[in-house]
Amino acid sequence: MITNALPDIPRSYTAICEWAACVVYIAVLFRRVPPRRSVVVSAIGLAALIAVQYFDGSMPIWFWIVGMLLAFGCMYLTILFGAGTGKREGLYITARAFVLAELVASLHWQIVTFIGMRNGRFADYDWHAVLLLVATYALCFGLAWLVERGNFSQTAPTLPTASAATATVAITIVTFAMSNLSFISTNTPFSGSMGQEIFYIRTLVDFCGFAILYAQQEQARRIEASAEIASINAQLESQHQEYLQSKENIESLGRLAHDLKHQIVALRAEVDPEHAAAGFEQLEKSVQRYSAQQHTGNPVLDVILTTKERTCADRGISFTAVADGSLLSNMSSMDIASLFGNAIDNAIEATSKLADPEQRLIKLALFEQNSFTVVRIENYYDSRLKKDAEGNLRTTKRDDQHRHGFGVKSIRHIAQQYGGEVTIRTDDHWFVLTVLLPRQTGLMSM
Repeated sequence: MITNALPDIPRSYTAICEWAACVVYIAVLFRRVPPRRSVVVSAIGLAALIAVQYFDGSMPIWFWIVGMLLAFGCMYLTILFGAGTGKREGLYITARAFVLAELVASLHWQIVTFIGMRNGRFADYDWHAVLLLVATYALCFGLAWLVERGNFSQTAPTLPTASAATATVAITIVTFAMSNLSFISTNTPFSGSMGQEIFYIRTLVDFCGFAILYAQQEQARRIEASAEIASINAQLESQHQEYLQSKENIESLGRLAHDLKHQIVALRAEVDPEHAAAGFEQLEKSVQRYSAQQHTGNPVLDVILTTKERTCADRGISFTAVADGSLLSNMSSMDIASLFGNAIDNAIEATSKLADPEQRLIKLALFEQNSFTVVRIENYYDSRLKKDAEGNLRTTKRDDQHRHGFGVKSIRHIAQQYGGEVTIRTDDHWFVLTVLLPRQTGLMSM
């Protein structure tokens, strides 16, 4: 039996607390609905939560659990429609919001009852209690917003696994059960019997539950970041291996072209017919085309540009490159291969789809301007570009949807390593990717 029993939290306070917790997560999440819809849904959610709380209060005590499930359902619908989340994502977020609401409501009422015990009064809607509610809710939910906004992305949806969502719901159920155990029975090893002691246990258990859920999401974010970095590194390694293979192939082609030139000279001396001579001249031009190489002043860049130029020629793309490779003297070969390889590959992929051969144009420029090394790749396009909220291009390859955008992400990652930045703009059907690398800062000066 509870001694020195204290009044329970007013229903309206609980409803406001649950609603505020939903608003916090709608604010920190990547929303897929317009702001106006979020506001309207939030307003409806507040009214629904207040109605559910007062309906629950009018029912017998055994209806308490059902009432909490109804409140949880209202919170779920508010987040689902207010942020446009998926069903599993909405359940995952609602569980966190529910624990946060329980924590803040318990903390606020514990402070109110503590002050009430000292003053000898427990007025639910006393102006002191209302003022304390505003201050406590504003402080707690403001801190929750600051903490959680770094734990969730506002540019990409949160996609919890089935096991993560199940674990979150399980943690929420255990937290709720343990924090309210004393209200059900005081005859357990984990229950309290004094009024103030019960609220202290409830607040402490809710805080532990929220901390566990925070740590769970933080770990999920780190795993996701590690997986993305691993994917980028794997792509960097792939680009490096492509460079090594291309270098070997180009050297072999150079030797072959050199030998063929001598063979043609010898054959021309032995064969006099005009038609044979014309055929050999055509063969010589073809050999010269394949033996041509870029000479930018940087051997790694030479290999990349020569390889991509041949790819463009095979696809009927006009590729123009004006590059001062000496500007890349302090950049690693892997970074050069990945930066230029990804940028040109994106341009080739987009340009190859153009039906008009005259529109298949790619321009590359590498130059110095105002103490910056500038890399600019331009290509013509005639369709709508697909980009995510961070400006990363989404691939159109059906077999590579799970790695969409890693090309541009890799370019950004490299630019950031050298203290630079990447900008993307479109102008009259021209797609322009520009990389600015400072000459005197970051790795460029090492």
